[in-house]
Amino acid sequence: MSKAAEKIILAVDTSTDMLACAVGRVGADGAVTVLAARDHLCRRQANVELVTTVQQALADASLTMAQLDAVLVGRGPGSFTGVRIGIATAKGLACGAGLPLYGTSALDAMAWSAHAAGARGLLAVAGDAMRGEVYPGIYELDEAGAHRTFPAETVLKADACVAAWSERADAAELTLTGNGLTKYRGRFEAAGLSSFCPEEAWYPTGEGLLRAAVEAGVFGEQPGDPALVLPIYTRLSDAEEAERVRLGLKKPASVELTGVDDALAGIHLQLRPMTMNDTAAVAALEAATYEGSAHTPWTEKMFYEELSQPGRSWWVAHDQGTVIGFAGGVLAGADFEVEEVVVDAARRREGIATRLVARVAYDAQMLGAQTVSLEVDEKNEPAHALYAALGLVEEGRRPGYYGAGHDALILRAPLPLAADAVIATGRPEPAPSIRPWPIVPGERTPEAEAALAAAGPLILTIESSCDETAMAVTDSHGVVCASVVATQIDFHARFGGVVPEIASRKHTEAIVGVFEETLARAGEHFGVDTLAPSDLAAVGVTAGPGLVGALVVGVAFAKGLCAAADLPLIAVHHLEGHLMANLFETPDLEPPFVASIVSGGNTMLVHVRAWGDYVLLGATIDDAVGEAFDKVAKALGLGYPGGPVISKLSAQGNPKAIHFPRAMMHSGDYSFSLSGLKTAVITYIEGENRAGRPINLPDLAASFEAAVIDVQVAKAVSAVEETGVADFCVGGGVAANPGLRAAYKRALEKRGVRVTVPPMRACGDNAAMIGIAALRSYNAGSFSPLTLDADPNAALGTWATSNAPVPPTWE
Repeated sequence: MSKAAEKIILAVDTSTDMLACAVGRVGADGAVTVLAARDHLCRRQANVELVTTVQQALADASLTMAQLDAVLVGRGPGSFTGVRIGIATAKGLACGAGLPLYGTSALDAMAWSAHAAGARGLLAVAGDAMRGEVYPGIYELDEAGAHRTFPAETVLKADACVAAWSERADAAELTLTGNGLTKYRGRFEAAGLSSFCPEEAWYPTGEGLLRAAVEAGVFGEQPGDPALVLPIYTRLSDAEEAERVRLGLKKPASVELTGVDDALAGIHLQLRPMTMNDTAAVAALEAATYEGSAHTPWTEKMFYEELSQPGRSWWVAHDQGTVIGFAGGVLAGADFEVEEVVVDAARRREGIATRLVARVAYDAQMLGAQTVSLEVDEKNEPAHALYAALGLVEEGRRPGYYGAGHDALILRAPLPLAADAVIATGRPEPAPSIRPWPIVPGERTPEAEAALAAAGPLILTIESSCDETAMAVTDSHGVVCASVVATQIDFHARFGGVVPEIASRKHTEAIVGVFEETLARAGEHFGVDTLAPSDLAAVGVTAGPGLVGALVVGVAFAKGLCAAADLPLIAVHHLEGHLMANLFETPDLEPPFVASIVSGGNTMLVHVRAWGDYVLLGATIDDAVGEAFDKVAKALGLGYPGGPVISKLSAQGNPKAIHFPRAMMHSGDYSFSLSGLKTAVITYIEGENRAGRPINLPDLAASFEAAVIDVQVAKAVSAVEETGVADFCVGGGVAANPGLRAAYKRALEKRGVRVTVPPMRACGDNAAMIGIAALRSYNAGSFSPLTLDADPNAALGTWATSNAPVPPTWE
């Protein structure tokens, strides 16, 4: 922070049951004056109460968002969902007001709460980490403040923390605090630790956040770009941890089930964590790479031992089962040391090393590292270019480390890595922004101003219900001026399906970059460099259904953006967006009609009697169609998502080669069941393996797909005949399946029913389809309060209006 002027800063945190919120003045000397505070306990209601609490605090201080100089948010560690609600809301506030956003440790803020309560000397903070764990931190408190004695946040089992603190030589001097004591105070007392702060001081406060940020120097050291403010994590997700345990087995689990090894999966997935089964191949590649050099290659035993230790991350790149590169390292305090980056000589200059280091660095960030470092031969020019693109800069050297005249350069970069490193891979992965912040729109020509005026009100829409972070801008005529989708496929592929925890993490990382890219593309549509929040008329957001951890990120960001830019908020139902995507193909579509919504999470038939009047005829009682495709593909080792690869294989196979059951095809209702079909496919695979017969993948895929399609089409025909409609529509990601699209048309068009399927780019999750429903609600004056929360189980029709939608068109 500049020493030339004081700053007025809004501070918020929702990492614990305390909703911390304060507005304060931070002087040039770091002195903090609280102007208003609205801290209060708020269990599981943070997404409902945070934005209105911010508004109340600003009103108490007689200030507006426009009078703030910055926003500060607690980055955790704490409740995973709570931390992301706070950060996503703060990002929305910062983006809406064009303010810098800074992040600080909620654990540090707890220490400052204890300081305000009069604690001095040694303070032990135990934050609640759930699952029988705590976030431990030791601080020294004097009259000047709270000073941390550790480099980075970590996580420990509660009993391990009790043992470590009780065995300290200065245990008698410790005063304990932190919200972890609500669960574990008795354990600490039983171990002889008896000095505790008052319970009301166990939580972060808005003032504590401000003082913690000043103590840590965040206002001077952090750039203020909201894209770069991310949660403090101390571990990988549960799915990633379980994966490492599974991959430590001597034989891959897929062999036991299907007879299909990683070789087949390697065709579709090029990166995965290193396993114990890779050590021989990795050691051989290591030896070949360093043959004749001064570097002593690692042995197979060394790699084996490395994988057995905590705080490590090792990844391999492989092509059809052959290891062609690897990288990895170890967590050392707040720094992650990359120990090896090796790529087969024949496969260099393909961006493999960049992707490997990016994955290792991502794990490092999840493990709590704040920086990543490595050493490189000063003569290795290609490596220098790679690491420069990643944002690593030289901070020292070791003379002659790689032999005479070959110094080792010590390079380091803050985490997360520079976004352009990820962009350079050409893969559509979420990444922080690389634009300078705040973004200031350039001057506009009279022609551009006229184009903006002719477009009428502009609606920004946000979609984050599953594993795509998407935004779009739609004008009053239904024209989609911009549509951006950041997919997370690479992060979920190795699990064979979407991992909710990872999805939520990636939305938090991607949302600002997607926002900036969407406004820039919309600006290009109008002949300007970028739109600004002031150009928007409203913000629409998918509020449900979907994965709750993913939904709350989009909803929280939208509400923060609306509060900061003084825009109305529009809640949209995700499935209604899929339904309305059919208007891209058939603009004159009008109710009544029947719609089949088929996706990774939904399989249902809906009678649309009028806009906003939806009758659910039937739905799956277990797996959705897309889920069944993914599970079968996973069983076959075909990678994720399963739909496209199974569809491609089935085009080459015989759909009558294997008979699979058509569950509930003649049930007399419109319910679906896919679980039994999935089980039948896996049983068939196991039987073929026992018999020693090779599996004909095209025939299996074609037969499985035919069984799915037959049931979908049969029930669709019955629904159309019963309701007497003349139109039938399809929505959802599985609507992109060529076989299903063709089968619906064959069966229904000969009955005189018009069949509409959305264009391919509107089948998957996207914000352009959300824009259709949002524009309709805007025209109807149907808005939502800033207390809106995500509803993962929202029924179709929630937030709907009876107005007819404006037919959409792509720009």
